[in-house]
Amino acid sequence: MRVGTVEFKYVNEQPDALAHFGTSLDDIRRRLHATDEAGRLIVGADVALALWQLTPGEGWLAALFGNRVVLPFTRFFYDRFADLLFAWNKWCGRW
Repeated sequence: MRVGTVEFKYVNEQPDALAHFGTSLDDIRRRLHATDEAGRLIVGADVALALWQLTPGEGWLAALFGNRVVLPFTRFFYDRFADLLFAWNKWCGRW
């Protein structure tokens, strides 16, 4: 089991939190973004997988959706859902 620390930042309070990666506020709102322990940027489904690996009892989700056969599908469906959710939030005037 891998256990770590996760620090969440509210992007509306820190919109430039990932600006040094060239990431815009809309990019952050569209997909999950995180940095790993080495300071590398992780985006999208890979963030969910990393969080599942760190969460006790959820590692099986990372193994299921992050294996090399399923991972391309996981990323594809995550990206489509994220695009729809982003468009919905824009349409509703949340951003």
